[in-house]
Amino acid sequence: MSFNPPVYKYSDYVKWEGDWELIEGYPFAMAPSPVSRHQHIMWKLARFIDEELENCECEGYPELDWIIDEKTILRPDIAIYCEEIEEYAKTPPKLIIEIISPSTALKDEDIKFKIYEREKVEYYILVYPDFKKVRIFKLKNGKYDKIFEGDKSYKFDFCDMEIDFSKIFKKEG
Repeated sequence: MSFNPPVYKYSDYVKWEGDWELIEGYPFAMAPSPVSRHQHIMWKLARFIDEELENCECEGYPELDWIIDEKTILRPDIAIYCEEIEEYAKTPPKLIIEIISPSTALKDEDIKFKIYEREKVEYYILVYPDFKKVRIFKLKNGKYDKIFEGDKSYKFDFCDMEIDFSKIFKKEG
């Protein structure tokens, strides 16, 4: 006997209680909520990015649903869009940041990595609080190429944005 799990759509997703992502029709619970270190780093990144984008047409959004299609809705930790967003994002952001924890590593490093690459997100940043480092990938010829790894400053080629990751990791245990 074979078991075929049900495949869900956006119309189902909007009725669920709690925090979820829907990937290719399969639900992924986002509970329990992220630990304090994760939230603190996200807070620092969001503040830093907001300041860096002050004179730019791009905006940063923490934990905003990105509706890719009827069967895939993701909620990146932080996304930067260079276009106006009505309620929810329906086009690829310029940049996505995911903060890695043991419970999300596989999804962020593999599943989401492939989806973000397929959907042509120009920059993908993986933040590793436990190691106090980041990995930055840039889309080149349809594939992600790792362009930076470490804990120092990195300057992006849009909006004159620079993130000093050493400041983000400062005071982190």
